[in-house]
Amino acid sequence: MTKKLKYCKPSLVICILLFLQSCQQESKSDRIFFGGQIINPSSNYVTLYKDNKTIDTLALNVNYRFFKYYDSLETGIYKIEHFPEYQSVFLEKGDSIWARINASSFDESIVYSGHGAAKNNFMMDLYLRFEEENSFLSSKYSNDSKSFSKIIDSLLLEKKNKWIAMDSINQLSPIAQKITQAAYIYPYATRKERYALLRGTFWDQKHDSVYFDYRKYLSLGETDLAFFDPYINYLLNYLSKKALDSAQNYFLNRQKTDFNIKRLQLINTNIKGNVLRNNLSRAVAFEELMKVQNIESHDKFLKQFFLVNTSQPYLNEVLDLYNAIEGMSRGQKLPIIPLQNHQLEVVNSDQLITQPTVFYFWSQTQMSHYRNTIMKAKRLEKEYPNYQFKGICLQAFNEIVFEVHRMMDIDPESQLAFTDFNQDSKKWVLSLLNRAIVVDEKGTIKEGFGNFNATNFSDLLGED
Repeated sequence: MTKKLKYCKPSLVICILLFLQSCQQESKSDRIFFGGQIINPSSNYVTLYKDNKTIDTLALNVNYRFFKYYDSLETGIYKIEHFPEYQSVFLEKGDSIWARINASSFDESIVYSGHGAAKNNFMMDLYLRFEEENSFLSSKYSNDSKSFSKIIDSLLLEKKNKWIAMDSINQLSPIAQKITQAAYIYPYATRKERYALLRGTFWDQKHDSVYFDYRKYLSLGETDLAFFDPYINYLLNYLSKKALDSAQNYFLNRQKTDFNIKRLQLINTNIKGNVLRNNLSRAVAFEELMKVQNIESHDKFLKQFFLVNTSQPYLNEVLDLYNAIEGMSRGQKLPIIPLQNHQLEVVNSDQLITQPTVFYFWSQTQMSHYRNTIMKAKRLEKEYPNYQFKGICLQAFNEIVFEVHRMMDIDPESQLAFTDFNQDSKKWVLSLLNRAIVVDEKGTIKEGFGNFNATNFSDLLGED
């Protein structure tokens, strides 16, 4: 960080008590206006989500703007996505919000204006501040627990004071108060849970009682926050700590299926409300299934998931992921998906495989990552001339991409793009940009879950 963060004495508990208060008036209008403008768009639309469900898809006009009036939109936390980035936005009756976003620097550029903008700008400022604090706090995990808690309490007091000033000017509704306070309280509670996961091995009961005193002021059943990332992140870390015995190491155990089964059991016994329980169990299921090294234990995990989850859509999602992972296992044929080539034609993926092939992935919003990936691909092409390397862009091609290819001297025939990322990425189980898929000349999978950035990735290319 460029400047040192100052800290002083007040405690997390004081701020939590303030979080529990609510006292403002509800908005008079039931109508909500939401719109905005995307600078340097990476797709042709914006999607609005609530509770993991698509609410609306808004096309960008010729000026890259989108807008709509909603007469029956529920008050709550939504996600606005301009693929592949997304961010939370809080909408309530009577809001009239305009968002300005530069897709090239998505989070850093978001600015809201209009009625209802203040609470969302406050939460965005918090989000960016937390990002800045990460490197500072990571250097403090070597501190003892008392010293670390003082630092967290000081940072929390700073955010509390900013919240008080913001609330006094804008006179937030009770639900807006609750959510904006949660936006700074739960990230710091999460950091205390993370510290305990890293440093809390062999703590005795007395140490636990003092350090975790803040927990008794936080709820395990906030339905209003059931899809709010800061709250969900806190609960997942809380569950992780509760799933460990005092002598167990977090990093060793988090890779095990039994650890996630224990988290499911804790969700079932500790978390209040089906909506929250289902969302948390879904999150744990995705974490477990993406640990492909545990594939032989996934049936055991799913039996416990069936006991906790009561949502049929979530059950379908998890089973689809389970089957897709099976389909990407070594020895399976790579599922066929349509791809866009440099001539903007649609071709099937199996048509591209005429020799052993490596598929790697990139995004138009992560160009530094793309440069590094291309450099590695070119180096590997020379070392392994029997392989061809195909880059897959998450977004459809445009003229800017073609210009980048010319500037970087990239063979356009080696580059393709998804035509429907949401659908086809599920078939290939793509969740990380560093992912790589290796197939032989017949399209049989040699490695479905490679890490292209790994220093030993080339070892996969020498295998029979």
